[in-house]
This record gives sequence, C-alpha cells and structure tokens, in this order.
Amino acid sequence: METIAPFKEVIDEVKALGGEAVSYCYQCGKCDTVCPWNKVKTFSMRRLIREATFGLTEIEKDEIWRCTTCGKCPQRCPRDVKQIDDMVALRRMATGYNVFPSSVKPIRTVSTGLTSQGNPFNEDRKTRADWAEGLSVKQFTEGTEFLYFPGCYLCYDPRLKKVAQATVKVLKKADVDFGILGTKENCCGESIRKTGNEQLFKRLARENIKTFIDNGVKKIIVSSPHCYHTFKNEYPEFNVNFQVIHMSQFLLDLIKEGRLKIEHGLDKRVTYHDPCYLGRHNGIFDEPRAVLKNIPGLELVEMEESELDSLCCGMGGGRVWMETEKHERFSNIRLEQATKIGAQVLATACPYCITALEDSRLVMNYGDSIEVKDITEILQEVI
Repeated sequence: METIAPFKEVIDEVKALGGEAVSYCYQCGKCDTVCPWNKVKTFSMRRLIREATFGLTEIEKDEIWRCTTCGKCPQRCPRDVKQIDDMVALRRMATGYNVFPSSVKPIRTVSTGLTSQGNPFNEDRKTRADWAEGLSVKQFTEGTEFLYFPGCYLCYDPRLKKVAQATVKVLKKADVDFGILGTKENCCGESIRKTGNEQLFKRLARENIKTFIDNGVKKIIVSSPHCYHTFKNEYPEFNVNFQVIHMSQFLLDLIKEGRLKIEHGLDKRVTYHDPCYLGRHNGIFDEPRAVLKNIPGLELVEMEESELDSLCCGMGGGRVWMETEKHERFSNIRLEQATKIGAQVLATACPYCITALEDSRLVMNYGDSIEVKDITEILQEVI
C-alpha cells in the first residue's frame, strides 16, 4: 500500500504522537462492533489500527478523519489500544503534510477563523457578546464568583444563541453572581485539537488561560461538554486548574439549594440524549436526568442506546466542521430512536448534538412532532 510518508517514519510518528499502544492490538474487532459508523456504512477501526501498526496508513484518505472520538471503542478494548490518540496522531501527521481529502478541506477555513478571530466561523470578534444584548449581563471582573463561558456556537449560531439566552435567564433567576468575558474569549480549542492541529490548540489554550488569570477567573460554568472536557482535562497540561462546572451540574445544585423554584409543569414525554463528551468521557449521566425529573408532569423515557452506550450524534472529533452525507448521519438514527418511544421532546446538553439533531429533524421532515431542546431551555420555561 502506497504511503505519503516513508514506512518507518509513519510508525515512529504515530508512536511519538501518542500512538505507542497500537502495537498492543491483537485484532479482536471489538472496536468495530461498537463503532457507530457501522450503522450507516462499512468501516473498520481495527483495520486502521493494523495499518498504523505497520506504517501502512494512507493519510490522504477519508478514513482517518471519520473517527468522531466518541469513546465507544476505548471503553471496550481489552488491550487499551487508545484508538482516539492513534487517530489524532495520524491527523497531526496529515496536518503537518497539509494533506486533506475533499470532505475535510473546510478545516482550513475553520483554522483561519480560529487564528484571526478566535472562533471557527470567522465572525468578527467584536460581535461575540451580541447574543447577550438586552439581558443586562455584566462583564466579568475580578471578584465575580463565576465566569459563564458560552462557547463559540452559543455566541454565533442563531439556534444556539437561544440556549445562551435561556442560560442567562436561569442564572439571573437564581441570583447567581456571574459575568462573561465577551470579546476577550477564544474558542476552547478542543475540536481543532482532535483534527490534529496541535499548534493552534496550544495557541488558543494559552490565550484563554492568560485571559482567565489576568481577570481573576477561578470558577467557570460552561454549556458545551467540549469546553468542559478541555478546560477540566486538557488545560491542566499547562499547569493550571480552574473549577469547571457543566451547566447541567450547576442547574441541579441550584434546584437542590432551593435557589431555583419550578413554578410550572410540563406534560410531555421527554427523552434525554447523552452527549459523548459529557457522558462517556466525563461520567456525567445522572445530573441532567435529575434536572428533568424535578419538573412536574414531565415523563422521562430512555432510548435503546443511553448513558454509557449512548449513540454519538456524529459531530465530535472535529466532524462538526466536515461534510457528512445525509444518509450517513448518526443523528438520523437518534431521531428515529426518539420517535420510536413516542418522545415529544429530545433533550440534550451539548451544542454540537443540538446542531446535528436539529438538522436531522428538518431533513427527515419531522416538523413539530418532536422538538430538540437543551435542558436549560426546558428549565427556563418552567421557572
């Protein structure tokens, strides 16, 4: 099999970039049995790992970019092969060689936006806090208890701005002392790191860390599991530790403390979709469900793949910026699973998941028969 890099160089670079464990694989194929790609097409993580082991990976092909880093295969692997690290290592090689298949080329535009404006949409940094207009949200200053970090999608995407606005209304209702950094924020960098651009991730991380320290930030509330994951698990690589709280955790604390009073019921059947980076990667399963269970009249039902076995929406690993054929979208399957159990609302707690599920809802012509909502939006309605 032809490769761009010399045989030995591929092996050495994969190992150096975190892929040492590829040699542990004994080709049992458990990774393939749980990979969501095999619900929509033929795909083999086992084959990719084998090729990486012997330096036979074709980094110019689509396959190494398909991994959504959902975390299903590492949790089942009996040899601790670290498939996610291996795929990211291969992508770092491809990025270094500037080799991108057509479906991945949007990453170049995303990288430009992150470099120049601090967001993947290349939107003017000056407009980053426009979503908060009219909500009387204060600028974070030293001494403010919490920084609310909405993340890029909630700042710029028209649908996701509604989540940020609902979050602010809930926080203000509970009299939380919080502020935002607005134009001082950068993308957290989690997704671009998963595409292999380590240099850009480090730049974004260092700029955010400096901003947090300069402004006296100690506690951070986030809406995105991807921001949560990188602030909590990856920024400590830079010798910093902030107290990071996902909004679903914070909402439950506010309810338990009596600071949020639920004044209305919701007579609807609701199912909850576990985001990969909130659930499987960080073990937050109970809190969002507990929030929903506190709402009178709400009937919470589970889909066939939930909690640790939750089906990925397809947007992780940087695929939120890549092209996915309509018939290959995992979110289509998720909508089918939700409607199969009669859910009227498909709730989740991740902007990437909402983006994917909303798109599938429109493409599949579900209309108003099922709604896709962040749990913060649901809670804001009943308080």
